Amino acid sequence: MTRLVDAFGRLDASERAAAVAAADAAAGPAVATVVDALRRLFALDPAEQRTTPLQIVRGLVAAPTAVLQAAGVPGVVRDSFEERAFPADEYDLVPRTLGDLGNPDLGPLLLAWGLAKAAALRSRAEERDRDAP
Repeated sequence: MTRLVDAFGRLDASERAAAVAAADAAAGPAVATVVDALRRLFALDPAEQRTTPLQIVRGLVAAPTAVLQAAGVPGVVRDSFEERAFPADEYDLVPRTLGDLGNPDLGPLLLAWGLAKAAALRSRAEERDRDAP
């Protein structure tokens, strides 16, 4: 968020400080919301999981987007795929992978989650097939 505020370059020091303070204030509740949603997802049976951890994490962009809009920072130019895939992401903040969150070790975890979910569902299907008359 601060990268975009600084690139915009039209906020004076007090406006910039207010935007940073607003982002800091919004960060805690945004993270708490995402953590709660991730906990709910992981508590579900794999067959009931209708979203992915990455889709949930992508919800984090709402908070800095609101701060940037309130500060009057214009959206950035995005390619047509990004505009279609993430229409509400006018500042190009959506992480493409979990690794984009600043820890590259998170990147492979989405693949691990998907593989574990698929293995659990496949195991159940095989068990049903074995038990079928």
